[in-house]
Amino acid sequence: MTGPLNGVRILDLTSGVSGPWCTKLLADYGADVIKVERPATGDESRGHGPFPGGLPHREKSALFLWLNTSKRSITLDLEAASGRALALRLAARCDAVVTDFRPSEAQPLRLTHDDFAAANPKIISTSVTAFGQSGPYADWLATNLTSYAAGGQHYLTGDAGREPLQHGGYQALYQAGTWAFGATLAALWNARETGIGQQAEVAGQEVMAAILEIYLPDYAYRKSEALTTRRGNFSSAVVGIYPALDGYIGIHAMPKNWPQLIQAMDAEWMATDERFADNRARLRNNDDLMAQMFIFAAGVTRKEASDRAGQFRAPISPVNTVADLLESEHLTTRAFFRELEHPAAGTLRYPVPGARMPATPPELRPSPLLGQHNAGVYGDLLGVTSHDLATLSAAGVI
Repeated sequence: MTGPLNGVRILDLTSGVSGPWCTKLLADYGADVIKVERPATGDESRGHGPFPGGLPHREKSALFLWLNTSKRSITLDLEAASGRALALRLAARCDAVVTDFRPSEAQPLRLTHDDFAAANPKIISTSVTAFGQSGPYADWLATNLTSYAAGGQHYLTGDAGREPLQHGGYQALYQAGTWAFGATLAALWNARETGIGQQAEVAGQEVMAAILEIYLPDYAYRKSEALTTRRGNFSSAVVGIYPALDGYIGIHAMPKNWPQLIQAMDAEWMATDERFADNRARLRNNDDLMAQMFIFAAGVTRKEASDRAGQFRAPISPVNTVADLLESEHLTTRAFFRELEHPAAGTLRYPVPGARMPATPPELRPSPLLGQHNAGVYGDLLGVTSHDLATLSAAGVI
């Protein structure tokens, strides 16, 4: 096992998206992540599509296969007393445990931070939930959409004067998982330096509110809604998405790159037009400028716009489709995609982790089969005999 986290062991008690995304990042960067799944059925995402041909199969869920690369899988019934005891024995052998239990779930299971700390005083227990471990909403259920809405992001998404729009993908859940990844690393570093374990708590609503950028602090500072209105595809003529001949292009021209933009647009005449002489003039004559943007975009393909952006170092980009990314010459040259062979799902093509570290490169491995590593983890790590493993399996504990 390679990667900068080689030698770190993580116990993964999460399901769904946020927690598994956090532990996937840890695993892809080299940590030994032991994923605990329910006996017989496994992680809930194994039952979610999409599936090849639309036929459900617990080893072929695209969501599970993506979120659980490089991990080991064991089965364990956490509601059984013997199952909880095994979980705490595993925690004693790990550097960190990642959970997504709400307080009303963790306390009856006796799998709180205090329980893990009793088994291993130096352990880091990262909790990633929708609303955190305290407060009136701590036990509320949430989805990606409700977390996005609760964090204020929907209020800014969509056209002015119309209803808020849902964002594409599962951004709220992935953002929470990314923050949980960072929090786990920070807490692990502190434990390494001080020998002190702690709980790292991530709440999805707070994550989404924190990444409102300037909007939240500006409103708190000025008590003005000037920045917090929905603007659709255009916050001004120089920040927008415009229809091209074969799709859409994005343009974001700031004062410092205005000369490059008008070169790329083959519109150097705009440099001497008083309406566009400086940024204030451009803002005053926003409608005239927007008309020029529409004219430019309507006359080019996305590739032509991209080529001009590269030639003149202008702030223009095609709005890429998923197929565009898979076929991207740039991403292919950078070896952004890697093929993995899965024993049930076949050949899978996945992006590598976003940060490159040539000295300690990540080693992606295919997602595990359900319970694939029971013998190795329970036997090698905890010393459970094959006879006892068979007994636990017959009882439905593993």
